[in-house]
Amino acid sequence: MAAAGALVAELPPADVLIDRSARTRFRLGFDRAMSWLTPLLFLVAIVPILDMVYYISRKVVPTLTWNIITSTNPYQTDALGVPLQTTFYLIGLSTALAVAFGLLGGIATAELLPERWANVARTSANLLVGTPSIIIGYLGYLAFVLYFGWGLVFLSGAVTLSFFMTPYVFRTADLAFSSIPRHIREAALGNGAAPSQYILRVGLPIAFPQILTGVFLAMAIGIGETAPLVITMEPGVLVPSNVFSPAIVLTEVIWENFTSGEPLLVLKAFQAAFLLLVIVLALNVIVRVISARYQKRLEGLYQ
Repeated sequence: MAAAGALVAELPPADVLIDRSARTRFRLGFDRAMSWLTPLLFLVAIVPILDMVYYISRKVVPTLTWNIITSTNPYQTDALGVPLQTTFYLIGLSTALAVAFGLLGGIATAELLPERWANVARTSANLLVGTPSIIIGYLGYLAFVLYFGWGLVFLSGAVTLSFFMTPYVFRTADLAFSSIPRHIREAALGNGAAPSQYILRVGLPIAFPQILTGVFLAMAIGIGETAPLVITMEPGVLVPSNVFSPAIVLTEVIWENFTSGEPLLVLKAFQAAFLLLVIVLALNVIVRVISARYQKRLEGLYQ
């Protein structure tokens, strides 16, 4: 009887039990509501996107031909070969620069720098991500067009765009290396590996799928930018022969032609927008496939 009395004495008051039960019911109800609300919110977000894709495709698909896509004839007014090729060249050079700076910065903050300086670098990257692209365009204009004297050329636009893309690669690389389990790092260093050997031979293979996702995200964002390029590049009618040539990309075609009021030019803007949608979709499919295959190769190796 004494033991039973002690057990009763240890139980919390009845009002506490009722309160906990009410909170439990609220949490369970909230979970059920969110399980229904999340798909609904997804539909609310995806339906306008699908409607936009359908609207653009309906206008473009009947009129878009292989000749329009590939022709680089400057006298063919509906040709998109020049801006399409230039877009690939521009995004290639900008991505190379962004990967170089972003990957080195991410590795440095995650593995090499003291925590104080690493936090400063992360805060700076976050601020740069939140900076409007038009501001980065003006900074690129002041730095590369005026100060360095490059002029309104392909190189000025590519370097300016790389500064816009770098924070995305940096944040992904920093997160990827920071999320590597500590015991893997300690095991590699404890077995005599130098920090550089650990980074290149152990850390980079593990972090590669996440870094690849960040790189393709930066490419998808950069390929749709207009403001930094309008300010730093003079439109050209030919595919750039070198980095100091004028150049025009698909986003500038949209910007120049959509508000012209001329039906043929507006259609050209829609065609350029459709090609951008196809490129971004292709980038997403490629990164998913490569990441999934590479991730499967790593299964069980670093558990």
